Amino acid sequence: MVKFKHYQSCNNPEAIPMFNTLKMHRQKHGSSNDASPAKHRNLSVFRFLMPSQLPIAIKLAAAIGVLLTVAMLLLGALIVNHQKGFLESQLRATGQTVTHQLAGAVREHLLADDVLQMEILAHNLKGSENIIGTSIYSAEYKTLAASGHNPFDAYGPFEGKAKHYMGNATNMLKWHWPYSPAGHLKAIAYLSPVKFKDLVVGYVVVSFSMDAIENSIDKVVHTIAGITLALIFLGIIISYVLGKRLTRPIQHLIDASRAIDKGQYDIKLPSERGDEIGYLMNSLNSMARGMLEKKQVEAAFKRHVSPNIADEILSNIDEVQLGGTHVYSTVMFVDIVGFTSTSESLSPDAVARMLNEFYSYINHSIHLYKGTIDKFIGDCVMMVFGVPDTDRDHVFHAIAYAVFIQRLADRLNKIRISKGLPPVHYRIGINSGEMLAGNIGSSSRMQYTVVGDSVNLASRLASIANTNEIMISEKTYQTPHLKERIVAVPNQSLHIRGKKDPINTYLVHDVTGAEQNKMEKMIDTIINSITKENL
Repeated sequence: MVKFKHYQSCNNPEAIPMFNTLKMHRQKHGSSNDASPAKHRNLSVFRFLMPSQLPIAIKLAAAIGVLLTVAMLLLGALIVNHQKGFLESQLRATGQTVTHQLAGAVREHLLADDVLQMEILAHNLKGSENIIGTSIYSAEYKTLAASGHNPFDAYGPFEGKAKHYMGNATNMLKWHWPYSPAGHLKAIAYLSPVKFKDLVVGYVVVSFSMDAIENSIDKVVHTIAGITLALIFLGIIISYVLGKRLTRPIQHLIDASRAIDKGQYDIKLPSERGDEIGYLMNSLNSMARGMLEKKQVEAAFKRHVSPNIADEILSNIDEVQLGGTHVYSTVMFVDIVGFTSTSESLSPDAVARMLNEFYSYINHSIHLYKGTIDKFIGDCVMMVFGVPDTDRDHVFHAIAYAVFIQRLADRLNKIRISKGLPPVHYRIGINSGEMLAGNIGSSSRMQYTVVGDSVNLASRLASIANTNEIMISEKTYQTPHLKERIVAVPNQSLHIRGKKDPINTYLVHDVTGAEQNKMEKMIDTIINSITKENL
């Protein structure tokens, strides 16, 4: 059962078919966040590195750029490592070959103790490419000939340690001498024994500079770095262009969702794609059409029932049931005097225009006094005050609105007469009391209304009132603090069928105090607004 504060809700019977077709889900979902402060910090860092407001194309370009950078760095490291290993293997092969050749060349000179020839060989070999030093030692590790710089020289990094590295096989020794007489040296030495019939008669040491290898590696690194930067830059540009192209449908979806969020449902997305995005576009088109139809149905629904009743029904559509609650409220009936005779002299279109004008002014002004249109009954309008919206001053508001209608009619009749149209006069009946407010009808067709003896009495008062009269019951007149706010005089007593005692009535002529000036301003506003709508 839909509850309107202290009562139940329903709708106008003319709008029931639309009401029964509405399917609305207005649920708000909440979520709790129990994440620890550390997780919050991690999320903050992630958001800082990749803000959520960045376009997808930029995010895609950044992601591809990062992946490309990592891949090129790994590839560059592999190439540099491979190049370094290749150069070292070449240097090793060259060093061993040169050392073996030198050992073979000095063998006879060692046996002959020809120091001069050994000096010549050492000096000539030192001049070769990348060779920074050559030394020839006796079997007792005594230097016989030397040229350039070697690790076993005086003050060298391996001074006095020759015997620890020289043996029966070729050996390799990497050495570093920052403050050598020739400056900073970084080299690799190859040590080879000089043998005669398996007898070691001496040793040779040839030192090669590592500068060539390091320069080659530096060139490789610089080349790879340049290529990497160029590829990264090119990859970011290509990925951004591709990202813009790939994310263009997503941008269409975002624009459409923003339009829907603003209430613009007349959107049409291209739906020729056969992939997942195309499916989303079709779904969004269908959703937009459904929401547009829903909006149109809601608008039509609110034209058939009072907007406040319609809003309550739509917000609790799954709970609408038959039934009602007893409330104390005020009912007013406004009837056109002489409508039958007047309509006989007018064409059907003129009659329709007259009724529409009457209904239009009622619909545009009733909210000023917190009233609700219950239903239109031919040339009569039934209105309620105090339901469905609670109003503690509903009795005065109903009477004040009745005075408003009569004053409005006086102003409009002057306009009608100036246009050659017949004037329209009203009679109004008002009664307050206990009544049943809620959904009346059947499960398949129902309407929100008020019923009871108090409603019937209000209808009866309107039917017996004379032209331009506002008739209220004595019970309504006796409402506390009402007498000083209205101008009313006693009227006749009515004998109502089914009632033992007669019903005393009063005729209302006006309201008192500042309400009169306020009413005139509101009448001007209503007439001007409706006049503009009809232009």
